[in-house]
Amino acid sequence: MVRQQSQIGKAGSITTMEDESVLGEEATSAIRKYALQNALEYNGNGKSGSVLGRLLSEFPDLRSSAKDLIPLISEHVEEANSIAKNDGLERVREILEGTNPEALNREKQKKRVGLPELRVNGAEEVVLRFAPNPNGPLSIGHSRGVVINSEFAKMYSGKIILRFDDTDTKIKPPLPSAYKSIEDEFEWISGVKPDVVIRASSRMDVYLEHAENMISQGICYVCKCSASGFKSLRDNMLPCPCRENNVELNLDQWKMMILGEIEEGGSVVRVRTDLELPNPALRDWPALRIQHTPHPIVGDKYKVWPLLDFQSAVEDHLQGVTHIVRGKDLMDSTRKQALLYEHMGWKYPETLYWGRVKLHEFGGFSTSSIRESIEKGDFSDWDDPRLPTVSALRRRGYTPEAIREFWIELGLTQKDISISMQTIDSKNSKIIDSQAARRAFVEGPVILNLVYPEDISYIDDVVRLNNHPDHPEMGYREWGLERRTIQISKNDYFEGVVRLKDFADVEIRGQNAIFMSREKSGSAQIIHWNSSDSCVKAEIIVPADDENIVLRGVIEDSKYAVGEIVQLERMGFAKVESTDPENGNIGLIWLHG
Repeated sequence: MVRQQSQIGKAGSITTMEDESVLGEEATSAIRKYALQNALEYNGNGKSGSVLGRLLSEFPDLRSSAKDLIPLISEHVEEANSIAKNDGLERVREILEGTNPEALNREKQKKRVGLPELRVNGAEEVVLRFAPNPNGPLSIGHSRGVVINSEFAKMYSGKIILRFDDTDTKIKPPLPSAYKSIEDEFEWISGVKPDVVIRASSRMDVYLEHAENMISQGICYVCKCSASGFKSLRDNMLPCPCRENNVELNLDQWKMMILGEIEEGGSVVRVRTDLELPNPALRDWPALRIQHTPHPIVGDKYKVWPLLDFQSAVEDHLQGVTHIVRGKDLMDSTRKQALLYEHMGWKYPETLYWGRVKLHEFGGFSTSSIRESIEKGDFSDWDDPRLPTVSALRRRGYTPEAIREFWIELGLTQKDISISMQTIDSKNSKIIDSQAARRAFVEGPVILNLVYPEDISYIDDVVRLNNHPDHPEMGYREWGLERRTIQISKNDYFEGVVRLKDFADVEIRGQNAIFMSREKSGSAQIIHWNSSDSCVKAEIIVPADDENIVLRGVIEDSKYAVGEIVQLERMGFAKVESTDPENGNIGLIWLHG
């Protein structure tokens, strides 16, 4: 960073001779503001670290240059502290009143919950995009992008674009079925249809035309250096020999690439940048490469394909994207694309970032690894309940509302965090609980004879049970006891006194359950049960680490609908996947506790 000694101007305000082409006037002004603000808050003892933190909160793109900023920030902090000590805090307040009055009303930082406000220029339409690689359906990680971008579009009555970034034919080739799956999952999660759907592979001619135009302008050039050779030069801030080729030669080599006359790896198109940029990844970064592998949708029509940073930059500009919200691991992409925008005289979108979120239950799955595991037969399909995919969560019975609430509440924190699925489970439970009827599932049923003592002259042959303990309006169901046999789980069987939930205390002796009292004794263990007159066979798929476990037993008879969520007594929620009215079998899948 080029910098000269900062000075206090005649009016007492801080001025600087730093090179604003490096830092930018807006960020420079922010440093002055925060230095004065910090000096005022801490009675002339402002700290550089605090100013740096406030600056990076406002300008996250500067994080990679934090160390370079410290000397400059220290100069401003020292000068602000000097004003406070020599001229008094009132003088600092006067300066801020004239330059940044809003800084005088700074509230103590509060933990932000939910989405922040976007910086919007005037009456411009807010345009966002969600841009997945369709090498497989969406994962729960992808759902964050769907939720955040679509919610911002709703907040500002803007537009949301669904763009398939499918220009990698070799490393992460598209899965043809994923296009439709992602569109369906996008609408299911967000509750809205995208305003525009774009397949990058269908717009190849647009990208290639832009690339040729940039080569003609000298913005890009064709590089034939080996990857290792170029890296060595780049790391030493040295130009590769190809950088000096004239436009005519670059265009000739470009045409050879387009015609397939150069093998894969034989050349790439690079964006010309400053070779002394602090971050090596930004120096003459690659924009297009040769791929002879056929595309699953487009075929072998094209031999040159854009890399994501180039394709995304061009498409964002053409679609008028105003705000990009994405993971902080893509900050280098922002910087690369901003350099290209600067070449072209385009305005780069406002960019916001989030940190990584790891779900304890799923570890480090990626779409590519899931796809490979499915192809190997380790998982049945993308909706295998053991997977962290949207289709698996949807199959199990999670609601889109719970997923939206989870991501919106988490907001755009850049901290990397690790959390449990129980957070989403809790939100989902609150949504589905009031509509989920209670039912009893008995695993590995043991049949017991219900025996009444001789001195009991009359016992009802029908047991009435509420469908929901807190919602009587949901009605009730009745169990018949004509056969005087009940079924309990093998896991609940022992000889002694138990309470048959919502019915009676009984004493189990061998194959008999001897009736004791309808009144609850308070000491007996409560177990769930079914009447042999009112149950059907059932199976529940329960996801486990290595394989899906199937629990077999009986469930109380009812008119189940496919897709219905029920809460199984003492177990938790499950979703009805299949019904067989003819044979009376019910298939369910475990949701959560």
